[in-house]
Amino acid sequence: MAQAAFEEVVEDFEFLEDWEDRYRMVIEMGKDMAPMDDALKVPATKVEGCASQVWLHMTPEGGAFHFQGDSDALIVKGLIALLHRLYDGLPMAEVSSVDARAELGRLGLHDHLSAQRSNGLRAMIERIREQAA
Repeated sequence: MAQAAFEEVVEDFEFLEDWEDRYRMVIEMGKDMAPMDDALKVPATKVEGCASQVWLHMTPEGGAFHFQGDSDALIVKGLIALLHRLYDGLPMAEVSSVDARAELGRLGLHDHLSAQRSNGLRAMIERIREQAA
């Protein structure tokens, strides 16, 4: 089961019939994210396998999984915002049990992302799962 914040996105997507509107919503979610400190944009936080620049910084706090992310591409930053809604705040032990592909599939993303974006999204999910393990 997804986080409540992600469920809200699923509900919002149901009301948006046009994929242009859905893309705009994802981009706006990325723009609304808190900025990631440039000092955290280092090789250790960079996600390989993404066509654009992507950084994810994870921090376990009180047994819960938290992360920040950033990208130089607006749509990718929006994808990070989606992942943030899916994972942030979960107990560390539950992160690996989230079926991100199925959850994101509820949004229809697989059919509307380029192969490069899909590969990058998989790389981000893999990094999240590795860091939480």
